[in-house]
Amino acid sequence: MDEGRLRSGHDGAVAQSGAPGTGPGAGPPPVVASTRMDLHITIDEGAGLTRQIYEQIHGAILDQRLPAGTRLPSSRDLARSLGVARNTVTAVFDHLLAEGYVHTRPGVGTFVSEDAGRAARPVQRPPYDFRPGLPDDSRFPYPAWRRHLDAAVRRSVGGAVYSEPAGPESLRAAIARHLGVSRGLVIGPQDLVVTNGVQQALSLLAQVLVEPGDVVAVENPGYPPAWRAFQAARATVVPVPVDEQGIVVEQLPARAKAVYVSPAHQFPLGVRMSLCRRNALLEWARGADAAVIEDDYDTDFRYGARPIDPLRALDREGRVVYVGSFSKSLLPTLRVGYCVAPPALLDALRQARFVADWQGPTAIQLALAGFIDEGRLHAHVRRMRSEYQRRRDRIAMILDRVFRPHLRPVPTAAGMHLSATCVDATHDTVAGWKADCAKEGVAFHSLGDFAMGPVQPGIVLGFGAVPLDRIDEGMRRLRRVIGA
Repeated sequence: MDEGRLRSGHDGAVAQSGAPGTGPGAGPPPVVASTRMDLHITIDEGAGLTRQIYEQIHGAILDQRLPAGTRLPSSRDLARSLGVARNTVTAVFDHLLAEGYVHTRPGVGTFVSEDAGRAARPVQRPPYDFRPGLPDDSRFPYPAWRRHLDAAVRRSVGGAVYSEPAGPESLRAAIARHLGVSRGLVIGPQDLVVTNGVQQALSLLAQVLVEPGDVVAVENPGYPPAWRAFQAARATVVPVPVDEQGIVVEQLPARAKAVYVSPAHQFPLGVRMSLCRRNALLEWARGADAAVIEDDYDTDFRYGARPIDPLRALDREGRVVYVGSFSKSLLPTLRVGYCVAPPALLDALRQARFVADWQGPTAIQLALAGFIDEGRLHAHVRRMRSEYQRRRDRIAMILDRVFRPHLRPVPTAAGMHLSATCVDATHDTVAGWKADCAKEGVAFHSLGDFAMGPVQPGIVLGFGAVPLDRIDEGMRRLRRVIGA
């Protein structure tokens, strides 16, 4: 284990008159007199270097050991001090820059942002974070993304008109091509509305599909933010059980105007909806004159099994609305989602988007279009699919060998989490496990966290936010709490 010393400081001057940073020839904002401080970076050669350096600098910023305005050493100097490759440090700086913890001043250096130290310490991830839905942002290609974002900002500066509410055509075309290759959907940019994440897509659909008092069916267990979107539209939300083939169609309420499902990798159980069940669901929708909202949230990550056809690809009557986002495949902070809708709904969705916020962040949307078209999305997904499969296989092996007397894993072939039902424990028992594990630095969710009605007790283990080299220890701590 090696230690490197990061000597950081900044030099600056206080403006002599007027507001700081304003007026012709204004200099940088005032900073305190020249200060210097030491920050020790401990390097464990057996773990990921980028993550170690990032977490220690990130922690120092949150603790305000590196206060706002502090100039960080150059990537070259820090790499030399730590004895690591310069691109390792550059990746750390790009990560901090993308999250807003630092900013750069061309020709001057990299500085801790003014608001960076105000973040509350509790938002720090626990060391063994098995919560679902969290991608590994340490492996995101920040340099490539920043290049596209810089180019997009230059193109969008000085724009005199607002964007199309459905989103820039370049992004809609890029998404359409991506879905054509990865999901087999034959669509064009005219079939898409870009949204600020899936949650906005669901909110817009709630506005255009249901009236107050209408019945909307949802999976149980399922995705609580979807329920809330329909409840906010004053719909009556009815939970419907899920079995090993997906949502139980026979229990769908006859009066439902819409049903929300995640057929490719049901959240949170992880089962795939069988072809028989998918056909039955579409037949039910035809008979009930109802819409089907298909959330394909994380099946970019498939492990060995042949991808199933989306409901949207099987739909012949224009009843399926397909929603997705880049929160799992790229970064949650991008807040870019999409809605593939039948022609009869598109105008209403565009109008609802216009009323909601008119348009999304143009620069980010243009950058994402270039990022996809350059092949960066495909390359990142392919790289992360291999990494996530190693983590998934490791957790599955440990569950099968060690936890079998207490937990029964649910088979899954895609996504970033897996679930296990309890053999004899109750929901209260699982809640106790969660509380005790939190004291051990282990975080996970229970199936009860995603229930709107009776469900079998169980746990949900995500593997996006826990590195492979921490899985064994995290599972060992979970085992100690459970008593397996």
